[in-house]
Amino acid sequence: MGYSIKEVSEKLNISQYTLRYYEKEGLIPYLQRNYSGRRVYSDNDLIWIQLIGCMRATGMSIAYIKNYVELTVQGKGTLLKRREIILEQKEIIEAEIRKYSDLLAVVNIKLQCYYQLIEDDFEENSSE
Repeated sequence: MGYSIKEVSEKLNISQYTLRYYEKEGLIPYLQRNYSGRRVYSDNDLIWIQLIGCMRATGMSIAYIKNYVELTVQGKGTLLKRREIILEQKEIIEAEIRKYSDLLAVVNIKLQCYYQLIEDDFEENSSE
């Protein structure tokens, strides 16, 4: 099935400007155009765009994503390198999860202190 840029924008919650930018940068390698020159996105293009969004969210630069796309276009001979790139991103995500997990633990300890203080204050006031 083919999607217009407007449909992709709405479906993936990404601006049309960003989609055009990704295309200009060569990040959507197999994007087709119809007889009138309009972009026609495939289901595979949508998967690519979601992957690009994921990579950007982990801090990967456009240049690095472009390198990954170029490796993909080169074919199976680049599988090991592509796996290495994805593993690096996985490690970045896991490190962020650990960091936020540690931060959440500190916040939870502080919240527990407030719950206890409020409970103690309530008990103290209700016994008067």
